[in-house]
Amino acid sequence: MTIQLYAFDTPNGRKISVALEEMGLPYTVKPVNIGKGEQFSSGYVAINPNSKIPVMVDHSEPKPVRVFESGSILVYLAEKFGAFLPTEHHKRTETINWLMWQMGSAPYLGGGFGHFYAYAPFKFEYAIDRFAMEVKRQLDVLDRQLADNQFIAGDEYTIADMAIWPWYGNGMLNGASYNDPRKFLQTHEYKNLARWTKEIGERPTVK
Repeated sequence: MTIQLYAFDTPNGRKISVALEEMGLPYTVKPVNIGKGEQFSSGYVAINPNSKIPVMVDHSEPKPVRVFESGSILVYLAEKFGAFLPTEHHKRTETINWLMWQMGSAPYLGGGFGHFYAYAPFKFEYAIDRFAMEVKRQLDVLDRQLADNQFIAGDEYTIADMAIWPWYGNGMLNGASYNDPRKFLQTHEYKNLARWTKEIGERPTVK
């Protein structure tokens, strides 16, 4: 066993599976059912003190390396295996820009919208509208970026695409989560984002 991935079927979990598949790395998956609170077990907390998924343990090193936080895992893999993170200074910086953009926006905005739109026991119109407005603003940011670029950070497919696609591509535009929010968010308006979403989704490794 080389790489052990602890994850669940969520956007944050999917992004690491995509990266491992894209890099052709051998790995095994240990499902962590966050719906049942398995992320709070003592064994899991010993691996990730923040009790979140995903976590990766790299057993190829003399001393196993644990890596938590999905962005950190993506950078670790890209740097160690020399893939999907440009080495040229400007392109690398742009890739990291968008990776951090996703980490700083999607879990709170996308997750907040999903909670109030689909999972909250009561409908709070203000909360739904507030998060929907911010999510649409984020979708517009991506749509404008993709108007002049094939991929998120430019002309190369990078870990930024792997991080953003499960959230703002597959999740929002394909209705893969949150009780299909496409009509409510009017996602048909984002033509460039739709083009990119389809292109990434057709990659065999992503499938």
